[in-house]
Amino acid sequence: MKITDVVWMSFEGLNERKFRFVLNLIGILIGCAAVTGLIAITQGMSNEISDQLGSLGANTITVSPWGGGNRMGPPQGAAASLDWRDVEVIEKLPDVELVAPTVSGGSVTYSLKGDSFYVSVTGVTETYFEINEGTDFLDGRPIIRSDNAVVVVGYNIAFPDDDGKQYVDVGDRLKVTADIDGEEKELTVRVVGILDETGGAMSNVDNGFFIPLKTCEQFFETDGEYDSIQVLVDDTDAVEPLAEMISEEIDGVRVMTAASTMEMVSSVIGTIEAVLGGVAAISLLVAGIGIINTMTVSVMERTREIGTMKAIGAKSKDILTLFMTEAALTGVVGGVLGVGFGFILSAVVGQYVGIASAPTVMLGFLVVGFAVVTCVLSGLYPAWRASNLNPVEALRHE
Repeated sequence: MKITDVVWMSFEGLNERKFRFVLNLIGILIGCAAVTGLIAITQGMSNEISDQLGSLGANTITVSPWGGGNRMGPPQGAAASLDWRDVEVIEKLPDVELVAPTVSGGSVTYSLKGDSFYVSVTGVTETYFEINEGTDFLDGRPIIRSDNAVVVVGYNIAFPDDDGKQYVDVGDRLKVTADIDGEEKELTVRVVGILDETGGAMSNVDNGFFIPLKTCEQFFETDGEYDSIQVLVDDTDAVEPLAEMISEEIDGVRVMTAASTMEMVSSVIGTIEAVLGGVAAISLLVAGIGIINTMTVSVMERTREIGTMKAIGAKSKDILTLFMTEAALTGVVGGVLGVGFGFILSAVVGQYVGIASAPTVMLGFLVVGFAVVTCVLSGLYPAWRASNLNPVEALRHE
């Protein structure tokens, strides 16, 4: 039997049993859409995190103390905070170009056009914006050494509504209030800069409220303690050696480079992708069980047809090929439709959660291939059973 005849008969067989074909198709479609959508979303999340980390630059090191939200507590001998002495130690190390200590002072409230807003404040030095190259200014300037009660605001602070109406402009004065140790304090700051929109879902720059480090320390009474120290290295090749040197010079701190952070993030995202992919693959497994069931019933219903085909010269391998082709066609059609639906779903969900999905042609081919393999394996037993039917008994079957 020619392969073209087998394919044509497979199409005819599926066309005559539209309802069962559609049921199998739906199962494969849902599984493929789930796999495609979840992987595209997680890959998009990985790309966005990579972009955010890339904005720091490959020659940036972040030093932070242990503790904080670690439920198990910091390791023995770990530093609980950083201070000016640690900054001096880092500044004296070789290949250090810039050092920028930061303080996450806390949260404040302020009013604009009769509405109250709540925002987290970060205290920075004049070197902060030099190190963070990804922060571009829409208007105004960065903080300089002589500044006192000034602020650089993120894009969403200046444009809080989707209509694009600007609420904050350079030169405006904002009165902020905060509860410090049970006492309400007020601070009036002048806007000197507005940051351009980054659009990164993983970044808080758009909602940033940056004031001079010394102003932040005085207002929030942080006692000279820093939450992190950013270091700009003058040579990319010196980043990892310098990171090790900082770990040796300052005991009990966490030293992160862009490469080590990305490696850690990639590991976490890889685990998420594996788990979500496994959950979605269960859908394909369930669809495969459905295919086994419907194809087995189909073999029983077509027993006389199979007997007739064998009686007129069809071989067992022709019958096997016929049923396997029907299973493969189900996988191809279901896989292609599922991939298309999965890409659309990932785009819609990604837009809703603020993460751009990352569909790729390779992902589509892999999922379609997986669907075909699932269908072929699922149809293997029913096809083998059909090919081994005795033609005489098949013809006598009622």
